[in-house]
Amino acid sequence: MKVFGKWDPTEVEVADLSVKGYMNLTPHAVMHSSGRHAKQQFKKSEQHIVERLVNKMMRKERNTGRKMKAYSIVEDAFDIVNRRTKENPLNVLAKAISNAGPREEVVRLKYGGITVPKAVDTSPQRRVDIALMFIAKGAREASFKKTKSAAAALADEIISAANYDVKSYAINHKDSVERVAKAAR
Repeated sequence: MKVFGKWDPTEVEVADLSVKGYMNLTPHAVMHSSGRHAKQQFKKSEQHIVERLVNKMMRKERNTGRKMKAYSIVEDAFDIVNRRTKENPLNVLAKAISNAGPREEVVRLKYGGITVPKAVDTSPQRRVDIALMFIAKGAREASFKKTKSAAAALADEIISAANYDVKSYAINHKDSVERVAKAAR
């Protein structure tokens, strides 16, 4: 089964081994799981990665609860990614997720009445979640009250995150999170 009837997920190669197990790219996964992943904590790893991106795209403002609208935005964005890069968009998305997920974060520890920041490694599941959140949020901010469509903004964000472009919202925020964690070591 191909994603959107066009893209074959079997030819996708995830280079980052730490997040490979948390990005479901199996061809038999359904694209609309109806919330079956919400019953257990790590069940979302069994959800197809494109469906997780669609769910992140319907988080705020005008797309809230409109899965078919978010679905068409992601489908159009994948067409744009394919036209620009001449690659399988799932491969580009996998590169973007592995590049945009922060490897280190900061937690706050309380010692007495003092709050002290402490740098910790980020789990692979959280890296994938944060990367998808940064990509969707960057696309939303690039298209909100602008002439650029949401699909074009999402395609730009995916391509620039895959190329590790610092102008990308996802890469910029990943670097800022890692910079704060480096200062808290």
